[in-house]
Amino acid sequence: MTFSIHGLAVTRGIAIGRAVLVASSRVDVAHYFIEPDQVEGEINRVRRGRNAVIKEIQRLQQSVEALGPKEAPPELKALLDVHLMLLQDEEIIGGVKHWVRERLYNAEWALTSQLEVMARQFDEMEDEYLRERKADLEQITEKVLRAMQEEMQGGSASLYMPAGVHAAGSVDTDAADKTALVLVAHELSPSDMLQFKQGIFTGFITDVGGKTSHTAIVARSMDIPAVVGARSASQLVRQDDWIIIDGNAGVVIVDPSPIILAEYQYKQREHELARSRLVRLRDTPAITLDGEPVDLLANIEMPEDAAAAVRAGAAGVGLFRSEFLFMGRQGRLPDEEEQYQAYRRAVEGMNGLPVTIRTVDIGADKPMDSSAQEGKHLNPALGLRAIRWSLADPAMFLTQLRAILRAAAHGPVKMLVPMLAHLSEIRQTLSLLEQARAELHREGRPQGAVLVGAMIEIPAAALMLKTFLRYFDYLSIGTNDLIQYTLAIDRADESVAHLYDPLHPAVLRLVADTIAEGRAQGKEVSVCGEMAGDVGMTRLLLGLGLRSFSMHPAQILAVKQEVLRADAAKIAPWARQVLDSESPSALMGG
Repeated sequence: MTFSIHGLAVTRGIAIGRAVLVASSRVDVAHYFIEPDQVEGEINRVRRGRNAVIKEIQRLQQSVEALGPKEAPPELKALLDVHLMLLQDEEIIGGVKHWVRERLYNAEWALTSQLEVMARQFDEMEDEYLRERKADLEQITEKVLRAMQEEMQGGSASLYMPAGVHAAGSVDTDAADKTALVLVAHELSPSDMLQFKQGIFTGFITDVGGKTSHTAIVARSMDIPAVVGARSASQLVRQDDWIIIDGNAGVVIVDPSPIILAEYQYKQREHELARSRLVRLRDTPAITLDGEPVDLLANIEMPEDAAAAVRAGAAGVGLFRSEFLFMGRQGRLPDEEEQYQAYRRAVEGMNGLPVTIRTVDIGADKPMDSSAQEGKHLNPALGLRAIRWSLADPAMFLTQLRAILRAAAHGPVKMLVPMLAHLSEIRQTLSLLEQARAELHREGRPQGAVLVGAMIEIPAAALMLKTFLRYFDYLSIGTNDLIQYTLAIDRADESVAHLYDPLHPAVLRLVADTIAEGRAQGKEVSVCGEMAGDVGMTRLLLGLGLRSFSMHPAQILAVKQEVLRADAAKIAPWARQVLDSESPSALMGG
């Protein structure tokens, strides 16, 4: 039966494919395709993992029996019996065989896919006792996954570099079923998203999240249709259902009829045709009708993303989110050499164009590991994050600063500091930067000149512009957090997403004042938040005097088209009207 689920659109476009539900396991699960000759080996890996857990339970049963009924509660024996019964249920292995043989999923992916199928069956049972056995099923699945992980770690293979995944992280899908796949999950952390960034999935759906949560931002950087805040999608969608993601309207259509499917296939082709037309603008300079040059820069997460920036015709990298080098590492921080090599690859990948590296912005909706999502702090967005986190660990911060300075020897590099609000933070940051320079000089290590900029993303910073411009070479407005902190809106919370408003008069005033003060002092101001890549905001920002936009590479050509059609001088009076209005959105058609 066809039905639709509504959420928040975060990436334009249409995706059509089979649903892959991500199990809510606390064990990291690799997702990749295998070769046909690996099928039996993958099935046997699950068998070995299951048998290892069965042996463990049988040992526990013997220990319980040895204790006797007085010391061992009967509930424990009953629990072990249930777990053993579930493990010996052939439906688990039978389902795994299906996913491995028919879909060429790796063993872990196949096991979690079968968990979702069986968990749904438990949910539909009328008997309350039987429904509650779903938790037991999840527990034993997690034990099997851990057993398989331990087996792999004991050998030479790594859980994240299995057969079929090359050293660079690209996925070999030659032997895989060519059916498009869409990922459905309750929630995905940015580190989870990095695992899925290599092209396995053609679309994403999550129950929770806001349009500017970092999960949504990474989805946009992957340039694939995505809908977040879809509430109960992971409960309503079944494993392997046919799914349409309408990334333009924020709608998910499940089990579409042939007529609806044909309609969306047509829309998909139209979208691809429109994108192909934009490619013609790649080498056209971004200059307004009245001759104002505009820098269109790229936001990237990893060094390898530099290639996409170059392909899109970016004038440089306006934001390299260095925190993604720190994520998904179980708390092990990258050392100086690893960071240096990563920054160097990005710099060299841009072929002489400037690269702006933002110092690590860990915290809030960007924890270092998915296990840290359930943070200890009541208000993580207001806690120890970004520059506060860096200054709390000067040795770690010095390591990053040294790596950035060393990378600057290979090409033009700018450094960007996030979430500054206090003069003491500014002075500490610049002092540590000078210390890093002095250390490298004493050691005789090559380093380069680095322009230093501050992010304006806290209202306090936007109200201290003259102070900031005395210390920094340039400013970059992080509109995502600026909106969040100005309007007291958690941008990852879909329940208040309707209040997240880039056109709120207070937000526009802070943005406009920052641009104006920077221009008055002859210093560059850019916007690197989501407003920069929103074609509906391009004319307004141009009219307010912005000449540097930084966005996801996939958005550059669409924004360039708007720049080429705009007369900056003529739209300036209209932009001033919008800025002075109590209801700016009402004038945005002007």
